[in-house]
Amino acid sequence: MVTKLDLYKVFCQVGKSKSFSKASKELYMTQPAVSQSIIQLERELDVRLFNRTPKGVSLTNEGNLLFEYVNSAINLINAGEEKILEFKDLTVGELKIGVGDTISKYFILPYLELFHNRYPNIKFKIINGTTLELCARVKSGEINIAICNFPLDDNSLELRPCREVRDIFVCGDKYKDLLTEKILLEEIVKYPLIFLEPNSNSRKYVEKFMISKGIKISPEFELGSFDLLLEFAKINLGIACVVKEFSKDYLEKGLLYEVNTLEEIPSRSIGVCYLKDVPLSLASAKFVEILSSANSSLNDSI
Repeated sequence: MVTKLDLYKVFCQVGKSKSFSKASKELYMTQPAVSQSIIQLERELDVRLFNRTPKGVSLTNEGNLLFEYVNSAINLINAGEEKILEFKDLTVGELKIGVGDTISKYFILPYLELFHNRYPNIKFKIINGTTLELCARVKSGEINIAICNFPLDDNSLELRPCREVRDIFVCGDKYKDLLTEKILLEEIVKYPLIFLEPNSNSRKYVEKFMISKGIKISPEFELGSFDLLLEFAKINLGIACVVKEFSKDYLEKGLLYEVNTLEEIPSRSIGVCYLKDVPLSLASAKFVEILSSANSSLNDSI
């Protein structure tokens, strides 16, 4: 079925070529098909668009006026199609990622570097927030994907775990006597505790586990920064609950010590989430692919 757009494309080419036969070659159509398309368009618009002469065709006044608009429109359509191809080739575009400060610093940077090296023309827009805030922004369309702490319970989101992490307790020199033997979790809560703020997803996870064991926590300090957890513990303000994988530098340098517990807090994941029923943009899909494929090798080196 010939559409109005098809007719305008034929009209535009005839206007440029000033010949039905030349236009037919450019359009890979037969000359009668080109002629019929112009006749159909003139009939629909109820106006003559071309003057026919033995030497070719020329635009009428009405045809010349229409040609200015149609030519501009066709050029814009072609430009739009080229831009779509650029997006498909990832030569332009923007990737909007939601991520918390801690995950930004300790997890996602190597992946951003890998993606940027492969697709240098894609711009990053990084939005910071808590896990719950980032999930809300994914659902509102403000960001493409969120990298956050699991577990999450939201049926509207697709969840893809990327890295397993463990929550542990650490202390400074003052509490090193705790390291002489394994300690019960219920004994730890008798010391000053340093935790993240209550609305933190990782805090909720640990607190839920402790409650399941009949242990209620009442932190001495509730902080909004993971780095402050490490620093507060280092100067002996208490025992901090931290992610072991993100505390590696402090532990290896002997600035902090892991408290050995008789029962470990079950491991959890950091992962990527996005809307379940909405296709990812190509840039987003490629970034998720990098997270998945590069994760194992990065885990060995981080």
